[in-house]
Amino acid sequence: ERETERQREERERDREREREREREREREREREREKEGQRDGERERKREREKKREREREREEMERRRQRKKERECVTQRERERERERERKREKERKR
Repeated sequence: ERETERQREERERDREREREREREREREREREREKEGQRDGERERKREREKKREREREREEMERRRQRKKERECVTQRERERERERERKREKERKR
């Protein structure tokens, strides 16, 4: 009788220890999932920052192209004006 009582208590303690170990394993898995989630979140934020930087670089490049085009147009315009001015001078020379 006493032996079986002791055995039953021992089995109960064993089961309780096993349940506690299982709970600890579950807590560990949960911590791992949280860490993984944080890493995923960090990776996502890093990707977003990269995309933003890329868009910014593209925008700056477009702006530089527009600026160069404008400068070329200005140069072309000045050259045309000089050419017209030379043409007027030639005309004046001819008339004289």
